[in-house]
Amino acid sequence: MLEILRALLFSTLDAAPALVFAALGAVLSERAGVVSVGMEGMMRVGAFCAAVAALKMPLPLAVAVGMLAGAALAAVHGFLSIRWRSDQVVSGIALNLVALAGGSFLLESLYGPNGTPAIEGATRWNIPGLQSVPVLSALSGHSAPTYLALVLPFVLQGLLARTPLGLRLRAVGDKPHAVATLGLSVAGLRWGAVLGGGLMAGLGGAVLSTCVLGRFEQHTPAGLGFIALAAMVFGRWTPVGAFLAALFFTFGDALRIGLASSAPGLLDVVPQGMLQALPYVLTLALLTLQGQRGNAPAALGVPYEQESR
Repeated sequence: MLEILRALLFSTLDAAPALVFAALGAVLSERAGVVSVGMEGMMRVGAFCAAVAALKMPLPLAVAVGMLAGAALAAVHGFLSIRWRSDQVVSGIALNLVALAGGSFLLESLYGPNGTPAIEGATRWNIPGLQSVPVLSALSGHSAPTYLALVLPFVLQGLLARTPLGLRLRAVGDKPHAVATLGLSVAGLRWGAVLGGGLMAGLGGAVLSTCVLGRFEQHTPAGLGFIALAAMVFGRWTPVGAFLAALFFTFGDALRIGLASSAPGLLDVVPQGMLQALPYVLTLALLTLQGQRGNAPAALGVPYEQESR
């Protein structure tokens, strides 16, 4: 039993970073009042660019390329929603569609429909003293993104809750006009949050293609961007809450894989499609149970207009 639990925990931690980083990016953007529906597209662009770059350059540089690609798509979203005050949901959906079509076109043009060549995985770190500890040994043997994903949510939580910059970002998502009366730039703060969210989404996509999947495929990121939004909502727009929700959703996916591999007879009773849908069913169930309880910023999705003060 302990070995099964260890295997599930190890698989969860191995696959969690992509979802955690995207969820944190969504928190950062929406805390400043800009809806982040385009997370799926930013992850896809980051995953594709990082995978292509990883075939030509060292892995850390390839991940940085993916982050910049996610930020570039976020800049388009910022230009439409902040500069032109477009509908932020429509802008995000449009970016998702562009990333979906553009990624498929470039993938088939460069490598064919089956995906990019395999990418050499990241170095795994073994933590001394944990290999012989039951269950806790699952914390050892992961790549750097996993350990970063375990630390970054708490750093971001402290930044938003304890620093002047964090307080300004939260204020610009709740009462942007009050922020403007202090002589601060509402647009500048929102731009910073949107670009930061794009960097995080690009990081999530880059980690997914280079460290988790080891390649970019047609369906990448397979809805993870939308699950990241659900993790953000279930986590009540807080970094640590989004992190815990992302771990829960990733655990559901690890459980699905574990059930399919360890109990093949289960597929004779439960259709494989139902097992594949398990993470998404968990997402819908938790959001339904949560109902209207939330902590969304008061000015989320509302374009800032100085003349309306």
